[in-house]
Amino acid sequence: MTRSEATSFLKREALRLGFMEARVAQADFLADEAPRLEAWLAQGLHGSMRYMENHFDKRLDPRKLVPGAKSVVSLAFNYYPEPSALEEGGRPRVARYAYGEDYHRVVKDRLFELLDSLRSAVGPIEGRCFVDSAPVLERAWAERSGLGWVGKNSLVLRKNSGSYFFLAELILDCDLVPDLPVADHCGTCTRCLDACPTQAIVAPKVVDSARCISHATIELHGALPREMAGALNPWVFGCDICQEVCPWNRHATAHHEPKFAPGTWVTWSINDWEQASEAAFTEAFGKSAAARTGLERIQRNVAAAFGDRKPT
Repeated sequence: MTRSEATSFLKREALRLGFMEARVAQADFLADEAPRLEAWLAQGLHGSMRYMENHFDKRLDPRKLVPGAKSVVSLAFNYYPEPSALEEGGRPRVARYAYGEDYHRVVKDRLFELLDSLRSAVGPIEGRCFVDSAPVLERAWAERSGLGWVGKNSLVLRKNSGSYFFLAELILDCDLVPDLPVADHCGTCTRCLDACPTQAIVAPKVVDSARCISHATIELHGALPREMAGALNPWVFGCDICQEVCPWNRHATAHHEPKFAPGTWVTWSINDWEQASEAAFTEAFGKSAAARTGLERIQRNVAAAFGDRKPT
């Protein structure tokens, strides 16, 4: 199988397995990204995510993660749900990406299938699968491959589908045909910057994690900063505000993945959250990405977001 044939096979298999698209970049040092990452860390914009300070060299060079790597394959997997009453009524809200089963497991299983298919077709390949794991700068690779462009809210955007998708990567020692980047289509729009209630987007493409609602409700341990607590309502796990206002998300279409169907816990009321036991939480959250945050922290978020205010 030629280089071109292997690349075409990979892209067809990705579509068959439910990915929106697969694009390829040459595995190389991310020279443009190095000073940006260094400045972001130096300014402390990673908030409590101290792990971002680790493995600086591996984040910038995939060949340090997979010796002999020649290609980085970036893939998109849709998670946009059908519009529903889950997003109305004043109840505690969770980010749409967490409605169903944990995406780390669901998407990575598809990645393993894709890698197995490629090995069957091409022959022995060394490679690794990544879904929001390990020191991989996934947005930089998605942009370099042309899977989309990095928008002003720092998320990857696609013209025909918006930003409601998971990113995944294959780093391979297989020499595939690289794709070209796409243009940035944000233009002069600043809706995401203007809509953020905590002004966490401090500059186009730059997020101060310490101000971000998603970071506060998911990553932050201990008490919430007082100035942050007042801005949470109705978000108690993650936040979709900068995506909801993005004009490109008018093109988002619903996914067809049964494992991303909303779990019963997404409809929990304030009282449900306040009265939940660890056993009830474990039963409801069993396979959800939100299980990683735990009941105690989400109850903290509910108390901060709603206080004495009850939805009508």
